[in-house]
Amino acid sequence: MNIPFLDNWLNRHETGQGAALATVLADDPEGVAEMFAECEMLRVQARADGLELDESPASLEALDQLMPRWRRDPEATPWLGNDAGFYLGTVIIRTVPGACWQVRPSGQPVIRLASGRELNVVEAGVSWAMTGSPELCQAHAEASEA
Repeated sequence: MNIPFLDNWLNRHETGQGAALATVLADDPEGVAEMFAECEMLRVQARADGLELDESPASLEALDQLMPRWRRDPEATPWLGNDAGFYLGTVIIRTVPGACWQVRPSGQPVIRLASGRELNVVEAGVSWAMTGSPELCQAHAEASEA
């Protein structure tokens, strides 16, 4: 349904949220990075499978090997994928020199590599949770090469 005033309202509010997150990120990048690193739902799922997430590339490989039991719950999968994306971003930030969180005007948090390339890690995490692709360790390897 095309409702112009609703589209305008949504665009205005999404931009406002993006600007607010960008401001908080600029003011406290370490605090925002810690918040993104929480990934509670993913950590609980991993712990249930005997995996402790230590924010290393090896933990991404271990996540890729988990049986995707969460796919039985279509409501949980996007949330878990969101956490997987934030976890992937956290590992990249901690292991790839020059990588940092950035916020697009739409409010979408992304990883910016030293080369200037942006990675939509949340999108990659959701895709991983739903289909198993891309593998999280592969996404990290590609970020490391850039």
